[in-house]
Amino acid sequence: MSVDNTYQSLERELANDDPWRLDDNPFERERHTQLLRLSLSSGAVSNGLEIGCAAGAFTEKLAPHCKRLTVIDVMPRAIGRACQRTKRWSHISWAATDILQFSTAELFDLIVVAEVLYYLEDMTQMRTAIDNMVKMLAPGGHLVFGSARDATCRRWGHVAGAETVITILTEALTEVERVQCQGQSADEDCLLARFRNPERSSIRPDGRA
Repeated sequence: MSVDNTYQSLERELANDDPWRLDDNPFERERHTQLLRLSLSSGAVSNGLEIGCAAGAFTEKLAPHCKRLTVIDVMPRAIGRACQRTKRWSHISWAATDILQFSTAELFDLIVVAEVLYYLEDMTQMRTAIDNMVKMLAPGGHLVFGSARDATCRRWGHVAGAETVITILTEALTEVERVQCQGQSADEDCLLARFRNPERSSIRPDGRA
């Protein structure tokens, strides 16, 4: 799927009151429940990053548990809707950008990226996005990923889905837990996974701390 077609599709969906039925669909509610559980597995979050906020349904659930939260989305309309939905909190920062362009010197102890990476055009972009996320993840921090499966994503016209991304993520991070969420339709089948960034060793090559 081309970038232009993806943007047009997202714009049409965001024009609806409940894009992707994130509020009223039992499958989506369970997916968000599991995403939040995985995100809070180590307790409250000091500095979190959510990549792809849609209309803010998950942002609203995650924000109360974060001391600071940065939210990015490629669609300005999504940022606007999510910002309105979470306006009661002042500790959220927003940026209308994508994971290929986003850059910061900050390190995050939690990064959440769900139903986002399959929108990228090819495997090169997917690997670039994953490398960028890994660089921003603090030592000992957690990355929570979610996506429809490979077969579903390819049926939708995307390059790859959950299984492919999980394989790439395990090249740099340690997988801690994996959850399957399945609904009633063929499209409601996703994998969620939590990864941990290994602590960097404080021991020098000569064996001294």
